Amino acid sequence: MTVEAEIWVEKYRPRTLKEVVGQEEVIQRLMGYVERKNIPHLLFAGPPGTGKTASAIALARDLFGENWRDNFIEMNASDERGIDVVRHKIKEFARTAPIGDAPFKIIFLDEADALTPDAQAALRRTMEMYSKICRFILSCNYVSRIIEPIQSRCAVFKFRPVPPEAMRKRLLEICENEGVKITEDGLEALIYVSNGDFRKAINALQGAAALGKVVDAEAIYQITATARPEELANLLETALEGKFMEARSILDKLMIEYGMSGEDVVSQLFREILSSGMDEKMKVLLIDKLGEIDFRLTEGAHERIQLDAYLAYLSTVGKKRG
Repeated sequence: MTVEAEIWVEKYRPRTLKEVVGQEEVIQRLMGYVERKNIPHLLFAGPPGTGKTASAIALARDLFGENWRDNFIEMNASDERGIDVVRHKIKEFARTAPIGDAPFKIIFLDEADALTPDAQAALRRTMEMYSKICRFILSCNYVSRIIEPIQSRCAVFKFRPVPPEAMRKRLLEICENEGVKITEDGLEALIYVSNGDFRKAINALQGAAALGKVVDAEAIYQITATARPEELANLLETALEGKFMEARSILDKLMIEYGMSGEDVVSQLFREILSSGMDEKMKVLLIDKLGEIDFRLTEGAHERIQLDAYLAYLSTVGKKRG
């Protein structure tokens, strides 16, 4: 099999709103705007890889047709976060008239939650002044980081993680188009590691397809540096049985062989505890302590010491449970 020298994420980016998968409610509302040939200021919020940027570009294509690029500009707010970018770059584009017969232009501001509060305050006035000839689409991961005056000026759209069934269907289509053979366990692994992030799923699929003729679970876990769920379950159970040194050896394997960071281990442990069959009271105890470990890692604490401390805690709790 020859894998094309092309990034599949871009190759399979939706060209129209109808091609966006896993966000049916959002797309239905956006298509209503397209039918009326008019949109308010929009705010797209949700996790990475759920279709926010793709929806913004697809909306512009549906509204403006082939010449959509003439009246659409995409900017990343995390590159230039200060007030100057709003006063100059954004304002200069917003104040110019749309090209051709388009009723307005669209400024797409990606990662808008990275803008400083001062820059957001300047942006809200710009949104008001030029609303007749310019519409803003703001995209962010955390809507709480967008100031209230901007939120109240926008129609807010909440994007959710892409559901497994929608992801499965689209990934199988991509495999068929690219001539990639994927096993059932490989597909399940792909859905597990992506955790609702479609961009991550497609990138992992392309990476795994380059490794061999058949994409299986082993290839997916290898390319994404992710441990199998059963290995995390084994780590938890071993520690809860009071076998601290044995659990520590399993942790060594995860961090050395898979190249996982402390944050990766914490994130996967969290998912594994939630999906485990242990009673609710035990889950509360383990997640409460895991949250404390996560905070310490975020603050810059030594990851091996903190993870060993968590295993020691599990061993202590396990002995009391026994």
